[in-house]
Amino acid sequence: MPGIPSNSTRTSADARASRPVPGGRLPLLDVLRGVAILGTLMTNVWIFATPGSEWTYLQGAPMADPWTEPVEALFRFLADGKFLSLLTVLFGVGLAIQYDSAWRHGTPWPRGYRPRALFLLAEGTLHFVLVFGFDVLMGYAVTALLVARLLVCSERVRRGVTWLAVSLHLAVMSLITAALVTDGSAPDRASARSVELYARGSWPEQIAFRLENAVALRMEPVLSFGLLVFLFLLGVRLYRAGAFAPTGRGRRLRTRMAVWGLGVGVPCNAALTLGGEDFFFLGRYVAAPLVALGYLGLIGVVLDRGRLPAAVVHGLSSVGRTALSSYVLQNVLCALLCYGVGLGLAERFGPDGGPWWVMAMWTLVCALLVVGSTLWLRRFPHGPLESVQRWALRR
Repeated sequence: MPGIPSNSTRTSADARASRPVPGGRLPLLDVLRGVAILGTLMTNVWIFATPGSEWTYLQGAPMADPWTEPVEALFRFLADGKFLSLLTVLFGVGLAIQYDSAWRHGTPWPRGYRPRALFLLAEGTLHFVLVFGFDVLMGYAVTALLVARLLVCSERVRRGVTWLAVSLHLAVMSLITAALVTDGSAPDRASARSVELYARGSWPEQIAFRLENAVALRMEPVLSFGLLVFLFLLGVRLYRAGAFAPTGRGRRLRTRMAVWGLGVGVPCNAALTLGGEDFFFLGRYVAAPLVALGYLGLIGVVLDRGRLPAAVVHGLSSVGRTALSSYVLQNVLCALLCYGVGLGLAERFGPDGGPWWVMAMWTLVCALLVVGSTLWLRRFPHGPLESVQRWALRR
């Protein structure tokens, strides 16, 4: 039947043991999603806490000086770009799982997946307009539409697209870095309008500002589109290789990712960070994804050895099972805490308030997400936004 995945399109390297049974889950994936969601907030929390918020960050991505602010610099170094890359890989894994489900049930692909991707695009658009200018859901939805089509192509085609995507991405990041190094001018950190807007402006005024500057605020997924495609396809490949399965092969793959990802990625990322703001793009979009693979492997190794308390595993899994709801909620909470429409902490403490209040806010929001998701899942099988999505798609 046209559009239905056939056995001929499924490579012989697909490891059946890497897949959950119908209706089942791979426990490691839920924990990884939870870590990725809370880790993404480790970066975003600084954006909310900066006067001028998204616009200030867009003008120059202020970085902490590792010599005068070592605690903040370390906190931000551990997170910046790493957990976002991890989340992107996991989105590719989820796409591969949905493809497998379509194959088992004889559902046309990618036609049967398109409504889900378009609904995610709508959710991301609302999140961008109403809450946060650096939404990732819109970019994921567009990338998913492309990669979903690639899943019914041959392994040779997917491999070619993977290399093309990563090559294009490296070229773009290198050109941007070269331009920054040769420019030498200091970035304009913030405009008086943006600082005033987020400190004392109304919510409708903030919405209007995001719409007015939508092109600039949406440039990250455009510039990093090659990376998104590469990480999606990498997630598909890792899933089919059994990297998330509770098998000997899975444990070996996770160990290799931890060793190589951290062993190569961390020194490279550290060197680029110490190189200054001119190397921001190479650090966040080239070295950080390598570290993300190391994080993935390390978390898997720790879980394999039973080193995490059961309560921690359960809490992270709850956040992972409600990943969409948790992602949106954490940004809503930070906006209410930092902007003038809420408590206005960004203006009250400002950049002179030190890093501790920002890290305390991250800890508080993480605790609320863990407790809230755990209590919610005791009564409901899916998160709030996940339930809305399932209801809408059924209709």
